[in-house]
Amino acid sequence: MISYNPKDWLVFIFRLHKSDTMRKLMPLLIGVAIYSGIVVFVEINYLHLGDASHVKSITVVHGLLGFVISMLLVFRTNTAYDRWWEGRKLWGSLVNNSRNLAIKLSVILGDDGSNRNVFRKIIPAYAFALKKHLEQEATRLALFDNDEQLEQEINNEKHVPNQVAALLFKTIQRLYSEGKINGDQLIVINPELMSFTDICGACERIKNTPIPYTYSAFIKKFIFFYVITLPLGYAFALGYLVVPAVVFVFYVLASLEIIAEEIEDPFGGEENDLPLDKLAANIYKNVNDILS
Repeated sequence: MISYNPKDWLVFIFRLHKSDTMRKLMPLLIGVAIYSGIVVFVEINYLHLGDASHVKSITVVHGLLGFVISMLLVFRTNTAYDRWWEGRKLWGSLVNNSRNLAIKLSVILGDDGSNRNVFRKIIPAYAFALKKHLEQEATRLALFDNDEQLEQEINNEKHVPNQVAALLFKTIQRLYSEGKINGDQLIVINPELMSFTDICGACERIKNTPIPYTYSAFIKKFIFFYVITLPLGYAFALGYLVVPAVVFVFYVLASLEIIAEEIEDPFGGEENDLPLDKLAANIYKNVNDILS
């Protein structure tokens, strides 16, 4: 995730970051500019349609469609941002629940150093496993590298977060059987144990359920046909100034769609996605501080 100063306007305006939409759209912007220039040249020099009523009516249609497309893009962007923010809230809950579970276990276990060390590994391991799972990469739990017994419990070919959650509950159940955790204490820590899988399922819902294809395809087609018809109606009113005007309109509309596409999946590796590495590292640090 990009760290920035929201009050530094000059940097925003004049700096082209590698994730900026202008970089991604540059080939298309050049193509739109060439297309608009050709349309204006042909209309002005060969077709002479400046006084035709049907050409003038195109500008009226564009005015109506401009309002419609703006409403669609507002809804599209808001929907994408809701998914991004929901992902952030879920990981915020994971951070808080990991802390709460570590605090409760720290009090329950007392001076039991061996079991405290086990939970120092398992609780942060869930966050790292979930991060890797959401990024759809092969999961490798470095926290277990020095503990063969824990490492053998994890099969990287299966759903790793579920296995880590099961390992966590298995350890809790063992302590309950040994009498180190009583029934009341088990009830107290049960909400945090259940929340891990609930958070994983909610994150998977965001990850695996994109915006419906028909809706996304319609917006792209709408933007395309809206832009390619702009030079037809405004060529005689603006002359060759229609070229930068059309390029700017296309840049604004297409950028909104690109931004929505990028933030609707907040668990990828792009710069505008959630900082899962930092959040998982924060969980690791907090849990170690509590259980050390």
